[in-house]
Amino acid sequence: MNKFLIVGLGNIGEEYKHTRHNIGFDVVTAFVLKHGGFFKLDRLAEVAEIKWKG
Repeated sequence: MNKFLIVGLGNIGEEYKHTRHNIGFDVVTAFVLKHGGFFKLDRLAEVAEIKWKG
């Protein structure tokens, strides 16, 4: 099985939530939720793992 790393970059803070500055966060969040995943805190990052087509 191939593994892929998808990274969604953005800025922290409420003033950036759902703005063009956080499109990376929003796209990855939508993808993870659509495929039944969830995020967990891992050091300084939010991490999700999903199985897709496999």
